[in-house]
Amino acid sequence: MHDVDCVVAGAGVVGLAIARALALSGREVLVVEKANAIGTGTSSRNSEVIHAGLHYPPGSLKARLCVEGRERLYAYCGEHGIAHRRTGKLVVAVEPDQLDRLRAIQTNARNCGVGDLELLTRSEAESLEPALTCAAALLSPSTGIVDSQALMLSLRGDAEAAGASFAMLTSVSGAIIETDGIRIDTRDADGEGFTLKAGAFINAAGLDAQALAGRIEGFPQNLVPPLWLARGNYFSLSGRSPFSRLIYPVPVHGGLGVHLTLDMSGSARFGPDVEWIDRVDYTVDPARSVAFYDEIRRYWPGLADDALQPAYAGVRPKLSGPGQPAADFIVQGPADHGAGQIVNLFGIESPGLTSSLAIADHVVDLLYPE
Repeated sequence: MHDVDCVVAGAGVVGLAIARALALSGREVLVVEKANAIGTGTSSRNSEVIHAGLHYPPGSLKARLCVEGRERLYAYCGEHGIAHRRTGKLVVAVEPDQLDRLRAIQTNARNCGVGDLELLTRSEAESLEPALTCAAALLSPSTGIVDSQALMLSLRGDAEAAGASFAMLTSVSGAIIETDGIRIDTRDADGEGFTLKAGAFINAAGLDAQALAGRIEGFPQNLVPPLWLARGNYFSLSGRSPFSRLIYPVPVHGGLGVHLTLDMSGSARFGPDVEWIDRVDYTVDPARSVAFYDEIRRYWPGLADDALQPAYAGVRPKLSGPGQPAADFIVQGPADHGAGQIVNLFGIESPGLTSSLAIADHVVDLLYPE
């Protein structure tokens, strides 16, 4: 039996940020990760966008942590030499009757603390991006992109420099809430078990967060929300992108539509779409490109035939299913569940990457309020 201040389950970008924040606060931290590397799940299968915080309900965790996290992330990347760029983003109305939706997005963003959006006419938008066709657009200058792998490596390096340890290929097989801490049973890739006692346990297991919470003896299971899985498929563009900014259509239910994002080399990719699935599967069906062509050509009619290739897919841990309103992040601390020094993070999808540093500080505050 070994003792440690904090055990973090999950070494995605949020788990890494939490481990870093806890270690920098002077806690002894152990991160357990079932994969053989950091960030192999949702954290590495997304658009790598630094979101401005336009679409979330004012006052929600997503809105607050995104706006705070965005500025924290830009500062962190600048200080640590992590590749990133404030590309800016255009949210485009492809039909005149969508103009009211653009105005509603602008009002919502302002209520979330994002006051730098500019409503552009068709000619103004198309002068910025000549390949674009639209009726109007919102310019978001605070949106950007980041090298997510470099970010995660930096967060891990910071955590280790502050004393955190990592156990890869290790999963949490169960936990028991006891009066003097949390007993945690782990299992490595060879099936060997190891038990330790932690003062605090942070469940940042992403797609596995609900299943892991279900293995915590003494935790009220009625507080574990249902999980829906939404696969987001991405297609890459052959050749160089004619756009210098990210291009987003007005949002669709379950996501932000088939948008165009850029990587640090300037290459373009499109996605994600929303495909509801019942198990984690990262297969991209090439036939889905038909719908991609249709959606993309609404704002980029010049997209050539055979220009899209299947790239990759991500699976998002949704807390709301088809036809339901989008759910907020759930970050449960001791005051929420009354079951000891445990924090569960459920439904950490977009804007989790943008929000990661702010989420980390929020978790520390829940465990160790001043």
